[in-house]
Amino acid sequence: MEDRLTRVIKDLSTHSRQHHRHHHAKPRWLLSDGFSYVWWGQVVSQVGDGISKLALLWFVYSVTGSPLKTSIIGILQTAPAIVLAPLIGVAVDRLPKKTLLISSDLVRAVVIGLIPCWMSVDSFTVSSLYILVTLHAVATAVFGPALTAAVPSLVPASQYTSANALLQTTTSLGIIFGPALSGLGIAALSSQEVLCLNALTYLISAACFVPIRFAPPVLSLVSQSPIASAWHDMVDGLRFVMTGRRIIIFLTVTASLYTFATSAFTTLFPVFARTLLDLGPVEVGYLWSMLGVGLLSVSVALTIISAWSIKQRIKVIAFASTMSGLVLFALVKTNQPTSAAVLLMLLGAGLGVLTPVAWGVLQEVAPAHMLGRVLAFYTLGAMAAAMAGITLFGWITGHFGVPTAVVTIGIVMAGTGLSAWQYLDYVPDRPSKRETPLARDQA
Repeated sequence: MEDRLTRVIKDLSTHSRQHHRHHHAKPRWLLSDGFSYVWWGQVVSQVGDGISKLALLWFVYSVTGSPLKTSIIGILQTAPAIVLAPLIGVAVDRLPKKTLLISSDLVRAVVIGLIPCWMSVDSFTVSSLYILVTLHAVATAVFGPALTAAVPSLVPASQYTSANALLQTTTSLGIIFGPALSGLGIAALSSQEVLCLNALTYLISAACFVPIRFAPPVLSLVSQSPIASAWHDMVDGLRFVMTGRRIIIFLTVTASLYTFATSAFTTLFPVFARTLLDLGPVEVGYLWSMLGVGLLSVSVALTIISAWSIKQRIKVIAFASTMSGLVLFALVKTNQPTSAAVLLMLLGAGLGVLTPVAWGVLQEVAPAHMLGRVLAFYTLGAMAAAMAGITLFGWITGHFGVPTAVVTIGIVMAGTGLSAWQYLDYVPDRPSKRETPLARDQA
């Protein structure tokens, strides 16, 4: 067992050295050949996500007229990431990441793209849509941590934040172009037909992973039964998160507060736009795209801060969260689409800081053999808070109105920034060296 483990660790080290030499020999803005494939695949996939997200929310709100039922879409999109997070973390650490990524994309292509095409208009009800969204969310819950955990196989440690920021640019491009295309599609065709277009985008994303070589997993070296060893790995992961590094707890709590507010805002955005500005689907799509413009701008800017200390990066998170809260306060006071567009660009910039910075720090401080589980528990906290926020703010919107809900979301965002400022005295300037991957049998 020890000899086999030693060979795996040497293979990982050799893969890393070869990749780093290749990177330094061929500098490029997309960092490496493997990362280039990932980036282009995610551009296509994220535009498809942007198209389908507005179509999903618009379909439910048009049929039911209920903000609370519209919020159910957001709940179903987050529940699998909460329930399955510990098991997903073990799977990411154990299984080949290429297999996880391609399988997740193929499942999403079927359930959110092909199935709506096969169903008749009469049978395509809100209940059936809820089922498809749940299946889609399960695949997405696997895909996210697997992709993030794959970044150290694609770029050197000095470029983790840059890689995460570049991946976020694909999200911003999806927000910029997806909702606008979706609004036009809804107006010209229907929500159901717009969903059908998303199948092709996931298939393209899956194809882009095929030529990439990822480092092999370490935790496949087990001597216990699969159930017992999976449980052992989950407990080890939780123990490390709770006792390993204070920065991991801080980032998880910060992400939880962040998603508590932002998930509610993005899920209920069509309701906010229709109520505050009296806009139709095309105008809502264009306005939502302004969030993507701000997100794209800050994502490009974040590619230059990989070499910054952790304390400097936490300051960026604190400033951005505080600014986002102030922007939401101003958004309630505007009734002009032009002013709202400018504010949403600023909001997109503020909301785009946390994720790439937090992921970069986690990729630096978490041991390689624990990264999947650390990311899974981070996601667990964030998604649990997202579900709570979507539910709470859906209820607040229905009972107290849109302005009250938006102001309350702004208070949470400003509070997140202030708490980050308070924590700066405890943040180390530099992370410790990442630990060598160890199998459970040697622990």
